[in-house]
Amino acid sequence: MGGWSARHRWTAVGSWLLFVVLALVIGSMAGRVDLTDREEVPGEFGQAVAILDDAGLNDEPAGEMVLVQAAGGSLQATDPAFRAVVGEVVAAVEGTGQVASVQSPYDVGAISEDGRSVLVRFDMRGDPQTAPDRVEPVVEAVSGVQDKHKDLKVEQFGAASSEKVFNDAFGSDFQRAEYSALPVALGILLIAFGALVAALLPVLLAMTAFLATTGLVAVVSHAVHMSDTANSVMLLVGLAVGVDYCLFYLRREREEREAGHDAQTALRIAAATSGRAVLVSGVTVIVAMAGMLFTGIGDFKAMGLATMMVVAVAMFGSVTVLPALLSLLGERVEKGRIPFLRRRGKGTGGESRVWRAILGAVLRRPVVAAAVAGGALVALAVPAVGLNTANLTLSQELGDGLPVVRAYEDINKAFPGGPDPAQVVVKASDITSPEVRQAIDAFSRAAVAEGASPGPVETDLHEKEGVAVLKVPLTGGTGEEKAEASLKVLRDEVRPGTLGGVAGLTAPIGGSTAASMDFTDKIGDAVPPVFAFVVAFAFLLMLLSFRSLTIAVTSIVLNLLSVGAAYGILTIVFQHGWGAGLVGAEGVGAIVAWLPLFLFVILFGLSMDYHVFVVSRIREARMRGLTTQGAIRHGITTTAGVVTSAAVIMVAVFAIFGTLSMQSMKQMGVGLAAAVLIDATVIRGVLLPAVMSLLGERNWYLPKWLGWLPDMTHDEAAVAPAPVRQATAPAPVEPSGVGR
Repeated sequence: MGGWSARHRWTAVGSWLLFVVLALVIGSMAGRVDLTDREEVPGEFGQAVAILDDAGLNDEPAGEMVLVQAAGGSLQATDPAFRAVVGEVVAAVEGTGQVASVQSPYDVGAISEDGRSVLVRFDMRGDPQTAPDRVEPVVEAVSGVQDKHKDLKVEQFGAASSEKVFNDAFGSDFQRAEYSALPVALGILLIAFGALVAALLPVLLAMTAFLATTGLVAVVSHAVHMSDTANSVMLLVGLAVGVDYCLFYLRREREEREAGHDAQTALRIAAATSGRAVLVSGVTVIVAMAGMLFTGIGDFKAMGLATMMVVAVAMFGSVTVLPALLSLLGERVEKGRIPFLRRRGKGTGGESRVWRAILGAVLRRPVVAAAVAGGALVALAVPAVGLNTANLTLSQELGDGLPVVRAYEDINKAFPGGPDPAQVVVKASDITSPEVRQAIDAFSRAAVAEGASPGPVETDLHEKEGVAVLKVPLTGGTGEEKAEASLKVLRDEVRPGTLGGVAGLTAPIGGSTAASMDFTDKIGDAVPPVFAFVVAFAFLLMLLSFRSLTIAVTSIVLNLLSVGAAYGILTIVFQHGWGAGLVGAEGVGAIVAWLPLFLFVILFGLSMDYHVFVVSRIREARMRGLTTQGAIRHGITTTAGVVTSAAVIMVAVFAIFGTLSMQSMKQMGVGLAAAVLIDATVIRGVLLPAVMSLLGERNWYLPKWLGWLPDMTHDEAAVAPAPVRQATAPAPVEPSGVGR
């Protein structure tokens, strides 16, 4: 592939550009189809949403509420002064022209037990999906009333206002990360290569791969629906692997030219070695990402498919258009030299002096190095045994400084469970039959009697659609554990004895608490099959790619150690709070439920990316006749610079997420950055060479009973030797008594 591209360079470059443009145009014409609520969360929540969707009831207006509360003193909701403020609130929201069905608390009895708080309820006009975009004038009107009455609390919360805050935080966070990622990556590449053209190539490859995949994903979304989250993760992974693959290829091509090969031979060697490593690595990453498809959760399936596609496109581009560009550019790849940055690798055979010194110490004392590095990683992983996952509450996710978060907390204190009730969706062939009505009434009474709800239970009857919707405030309110306990009482105790006794009646219980609990349960159920799939197929790919049982086993063990250490760091920082203040995460106390599985899949894929590249170089040296010890020394030192550069880029990009406002993004950024840093330094620089040194020739062990496996290795021994021997290149020396 590399040879063909180098010989037909204009065809290869033109075909790639045509592919990118066509993918974007076709994707734009097709349009992206996003996930619906019923697809995003499985379980009873999804069933409840499906019933409402089928009945056309999910198009109901977005509901909002305004809390008016006497902060202290003897003022009561029935006092004239208090009533006057409530009247101002009603007039203010109606004056915006954006609301309908405004309910006075005095007409519907929305007054707290202590008589100091009331709720003004209303609906946003128009499409509920666009309500967050139109709620700002209403929020400003309510704030205007608050500004005039400092002695009272006047706060707004609802579906539209909370969604707007969440969308603003999520959108601005990802936008900031996306805008920061490219300049950071380019800056690090400039330092790594010392030349503008060489630094631009990886970024251009990554971005064109991402753009092409964006169009392809839009087409595929008509079969598997996508989301904004999947698109952002696709950018993150696409940038990471696109830069990595280009780095691997470009560094090897430059190294071979410095060794004395002509341009075409250097390209051929880079294609045969780094190109093959890119293919093996890409397939391994794709297999890891495929694990997300086993979760049964819409967002995870969307992220899995999108990342699989962007890795495949980046992989294909790196072994086709990249050789063509290198052939076209020739020595011009060094254009735009950066002052004061010397040409890296010049005269050293591509080896890193720093890593050569570290590796020398590791290979002299491999037992000590393996014990210290392995022990440190195990110690970091131990806290993960007590890892506590949870769906973060609004205040945990966004902090309690936002007005909408304070309003949510205050409303829940005055009207427990009121801002976030469970939603019982009752579907029956005759929703008005006496039997069904009696069961609904019995459920409402039992929910309060069993302590699952403080009441009152509101019932909306939709006779034409055959559906009744019960809004049940949960006793736990904003406390996740108590709210989920109340929900379980409704599902497991109250419902079976009331609604469950009516033949042909279905009554799934939804609401945000149900969505959170169902999502967590589904994630927990998905962990064993996802872990088993990713580990099993990664093991098989390593076995086929290197024809070594030892390499396959050690690859899995080292990657699991890296992931375990990342879990431990997350637990220490975000659950136990050690150093949490450094990233603004005080008081969270839990890891967001989706993160451990997400991190496992992403980290396993990216770790294998480095592992394949390093071990391929070691095996290549071994096949050329070096001893195992010499091959380890050569393979690690010649790849250390590339791996370090790639890792620094990823750590810097992931660290950006650690600075964002949403706690889930902070946790994702810290977890990814820590894991990549550990993987590129402790694992690849210390533990891998130490373990391989101790194993010696056993590294290449393949049992006879596995001899039937297809040979997918590349004949690295066929790589042409350099015509000029580098005088400064260290001869591989095997320490006595090691690896014999």
